[in-house]
Amino acid sequence: MSEDLPPSGAAREGAADDVRASDADADAWATACAEDLQAEKARRRAEYGTPPGSAAEELKKLVDAVAEKLSGVQSPLLGAVAGPAAQQVVRQVVQQAKDAVEPVIERNPDVFDHLAAAGNELLAAYRSAVQAQEGRWTGRDEQHDPRDRGERRDGGDDAGPGERIDLD
Repeated sequence: MSEDLPPSGAAREGAADDVRASDADADAWATACAEDLQAEKARRRAEYGTPPGSAAEELKKLVDAVAEKLSGVQSPLLGAVAGPAAQQVVRQVVQQAKDAVEPVIERNPDVFDHLAAAGNELLAAYRSAVQAQEGRWTGRDEQHDPRDRGERRDGGDDAGPGERIDLD
């Protein structure tokens, strides 16, 4: 019957304090975990450098690097007269390409991650196929290869690893 009675005022306050204490403990735990995670990330960045970003971020970096290189290229083929005009045209084309690519990257960042994963899978399949083919090319037929059984091809008595060649 004592279970059916509501708790007294002191018991209610004690329960509320327990809830606040457990919330404070959970917050302290979450804070400590977040601090540890940040410290570990900083340690890894210091040891290994900045980790690569997503495929979309890496594509953006590539576009920026290519644009920077193309903008700085001097054109010796066009001569001194057409040089500045040609550079201006190159800069405009590069900027237009960047303006066209960046919105696509920003709208669909997951697509580039999927494409990168698919590329890795294709590379793994290609590598497997090449290794299997190389195994067939370099594989020896153990029944007909005298080197595997310790026999000599020329039938000589020499114990050397080479094959005797008759020069007569």
